[in-house]
Amino acid sequence: MINEHIGAVVLDTSAIASGVAKVAAQLNQDYSEAVIVTVVPGGILYTADLTRQLAFDIKMDYISCPHTPGDRSNHSSIVFHNNIDLHDKDVILIDDAIESGGTMKRLVEYIKEHHSPRSVSVAILFVKPGRVEIPVKQYYAYEMANDDLLIGYGMPWDNKYRNLPYVAKLKR
Repeated sequence: MINEHIGAVVLDTSAIASGVAKVAAQLNQDYSEAVIVTVVPGGILYTADLTRQLAFDIKMDYISCPHTPGDRSNHSSIVFHNNIDLHDKDVILIDDAIESGGTMKRLVEYIKEHHSPRSVSVAILFVKPGRVEIPVKQYYAYEMANDDLLIGYGMPWDNKYRNLPYVAKLKR
């Protein structure tokens, strides 16, 4: 892997593991059953780590809405195969991070409008400052101090670096 874009580590593997455990503990207190909907591809790694720590019954599905990191006006198509009926179910959308919040807000609205769930919440590893308001319960471990572009643990730059086991600042 070419390291020219990998900057200072923001969350190392132990911080990620602690964050995953914190969010799992919060979810385990609030749910006895839920449908997990992973935002792909970014949420895949976090979903894998998080769901293995959930102590309640889950069903799993996935949704996508491609966007460019740092883009605050994502208008791309939402793709949801709807393999699991969400009607009257508790739904937890899982992604690696909420950056601007625009994409997650669109996904929450889409699920609510088209699938009539009992509830929708969001579980992410971390959130960034200045994000838009998303009117659902949010479970997260870390609130970042700034809006640096980050890579790793599901987050790409130029469609690379998702597989880094840590989160680092992007060096351009």
